[in-house]
Amino acid sequence: MTRGRRRPRVLLVGLLLAFLLTSVGSPLGGSALASASRSHLVSHATSSNWAGYVVKAPKGAISDVKGSWIVPKVTCPAQGRLYSSFWVGIDGDGSPTVEQTGTDSDCAHGSASYFAWYEFFPAYPHTLSLKITVGDSISADVSYGSGTFTTTLSDRTTGKSASATSTIHAQRASAEWIAEAPSSSSVLPLADFGSVHFGYDATHVTSTCSATISGTAHKLGSISHVFPLTMVSRTGATKAKPSAVSSDGTSFVVTWVRSGP
Repeated sequence: MTRGRRRPRVLLVGLLLAFLLTSVGSPLGGSALASASRSHLVSHATSSNWAGYVVKAPKGAISDVKGSWIVPKVTCPAQGRLYSSFWVGIDGDGSPTVEQTGTDSDCAHGSASYFAWYEFFPAYPHTLSLKITVGDSISADVSYGSGTFTTTLSDRTTGKSASATSTIHAQRASAEWIAEAPSSSSVLPLADFGSVHFGYDATHVTSTCSATISGTAHKLGSISHVFPLTMVSRTGATKAKPSAVSSDGTSFVVTWVRSGP
């Protein structure tokens, strides 16, 4: 659960947003990509609290984002509180709202806790009544239709799921697959989650790590305007870093490096 804003503190390097109105790549369900196709990446960026992938689109274009991951185990020190969140969502990159759902793997004085949540920021987040365990396969979906956002989080291991809805005004101009160090008045220490595996290669959830843009679903690896985010500390040291997208366009790994902040 967030302790505050989930909006990213992003430092973009050469992001060419003038290209946003060009078409995206092959639609979801097409043949697997021959490579990670990093030529699709508009730029690389860093953030003080997000690591993963972000898709940019014209306002009003994104109507759905899907993702999946394996709940990672955190290694907790004897003292202190550390946090890590894993989620998919719409908006948040340069916009005042975020519509998202995910899981946390947190630490409190040597003890780990795992739970699920949803949030329609700037409203406060809510914990979902799902029991989350290390190693569970999670799928998540955030969709928009007829003025309403719906978040659905499913634990594929237990067969349990939970949904929430909200009617809010939002830009629908970005979609995200993120590992996060939550923030309160400032970014909180990032729990050592080792590595978190997103996408089909780890979860075997079909139609995962995709975004629906202007009515058509596209795999993450086939979208033109997608870029990776590396989480960095205040001094610029790497805290968590995403891998390249897999050859099938559906999967990637975020690896913890240090707590920061």
